[in-house]
Amino acid sequence: MKRALRVAGTIGWTLVALQAIAQVTVAEPWARSTVKEQKATGMFMTLTSKEDAKLVGASSPAAKIVEVHEMTMDNNVMKMREVKAVALPAGKAIQFKPGGYHVMLIDLAKPLEPGQKVPVALTIEGKDGKRTTVEATAEVRSVADMQHKH
Repeated sequence: MKRALRVAGTIGWTLVALQAIAQVTVAEPWARSTVKEQKATGMFMTLTSKEDAKLVGASSPAAKIVEVHEMTMDNNVMKMREVKAVALPAGKAIQFKPGGYHVMLIDLAKPLEPGQKVPVALTIEGKDGKRTTVEATAEVRSVADMQHKH
């Protein structure tokens, strides 16, 4: 019995330690809905880290390819490109939103319909170089709903 308690205690402290390492919160994750033949969409959220860290990758069972992207304007031309990392300065909320940083879900397994939930695993690298995974679930929202809210 004592051994079982020790093992359970060790597992519990390990889970607490993993959460402490990541120390990144994900607020309001959502993904844009798609139409029947559409094979890619964006996911958006706000990330806040308690310590300096960076987002270095993501994955999801909803898409074969998941990349972190940045959209910028260059001479009135909108450009989108993959980025290797997004800095998460300690205590600063970093927004992933249309027209800026976002997570691209590419080669979708199936169309995303409003109301669905999309699981996403975010890979966070701490200033010590250690990587952790932060799980999030993005709610799929329709483009029409987003336009009515503005």
